[in-house]
Amino acid sequence: MTERGRGAIVRDAESFKIGPSRLAWTGRELTIEINEVTVPWPLPLRGKVRVVPTALNEIAFTLDAAGRHRWQPIAPCCRVSVDFDHPDLHWRGDGYFDINHGDAPLERDFKSWQWSRAATRTGTVISYDTTARTGADKSIALHVDPDARLDRLAPLADAPLRRTLWRIDRSARADSETPVRVVSTLEDAPFYARSHLAARIGGEDVAVMHESLSLDRFKQPIVQAMLPFRMPRWSG
Repeated sequence: MTERGRGAIVRDAESFKIGPSRLAWTGRELTIEINEVTVPWPLPLRGKVRVVPTALNEIAFTLDAAGRHRWQPIAPCCRVSVDFDHPDLHWRGDGYFDINHGDAPLERDFKSWQWSRAATRTGTVISYDTTARTGADKSIALHVDPDARLDRLAPLADAPLRRTLWRIDRSARADSETPVRVVSTLEDAPFYARSHLAARIGGEDVAVMHESLSLDRFKQPIVQAMLPFRMPRWSG
């Protein structure tokens, strides 16, 4: 992730270019070409990710009472291939693609959120819990099958998880009275964590991708001062 100036961005109906990296949509698959330099050690990061959905979802969900923030799981069920030259990394498996978009900074309206996605035998189960600064919190629970047929679910039981090294609170949704285990923490930042969990959903043992976001932590001045070192900024 690199922040770049307006002059480095080119967009049309089928592609989105950010500096030397780009995304392109063919009507059947999304191709992500990555050509960046890592931090803090300046090493090349070059490769391609292909995302092939089984179907596309056109339904977006409002996350707040004022309607300023929206979330859309565009490709809840898809196949993903990863092929990198630097580093030498290759992977094939189930994937997922969504977007958040809105009309106000996230930290203005939310304190935190917990999100998770699990691939099951019948499709994808998604849980999304937001904690609002004012008004009601929101819990969204969905089952989406490979043809993008979407069903709302009652929220699953909320299971607390151990905090991250940066002391970010984590919790995950799963079947009641079943343990949820943190297999590994893939990213541990001062305000954000992405984790691989093992849980049981609908009576099925599943691998869960999970994220925790603390927007209270994100808006602290010391964290804002750290962001350019984590995410380099280029003027061009």
